Amino acid sequence: MQTSNSYRDLIVWQRAVAAVTLLYRATENFPKHELYGLTSQLRRAAVSVACNIAEGQGRRSNGEFQQFLGNAKGSLLEVETQLVISKDLGYLSPADFATLSSEYEEISGTRN
Repeated sequence: MQTSNSYRDLIVWQRAVAAVTLLYRATENFPKHELYGLTSQLRRAAVSVACNIAEGQGRRSNGEFQQFLGNAKGSLLEVETQLVISKDLGYLSPADFATLSSEYEEISGTRN
C-alpha cells in the first residue's frame, strides 16, 4: 500500500481551500471602505489556514507539522472571530454566516 506525502491529499487542506473560495465570494459585497480592513484581514486569515496546513505537511518532522497545524488553528480562530464581527456589522447575511461558520467548525474538528 502506497501512501502519499502530498498536502493536496489531506482532506482538511481540501476543505480549507474550498472554504477560501466561499469566503471570497461572501466578502465580495463588503463595503468598499473595508477593502483594506476587515475584508483583507478575513481573506488573509482564511488563506493562511490552508497555507499553514500545506507548509506543515512539507516539513521534515511531526513536531514541525504540529507547529504549523497550530498556526493554522490560530488563523482559523481569527476567521471565526472576524465572521462574527462581519455578521454583527451587517456585512454578512445570516445564510452566509451560517455556511461559513459551519465550514470552519468542520475544518477545525469542533463541529458536533
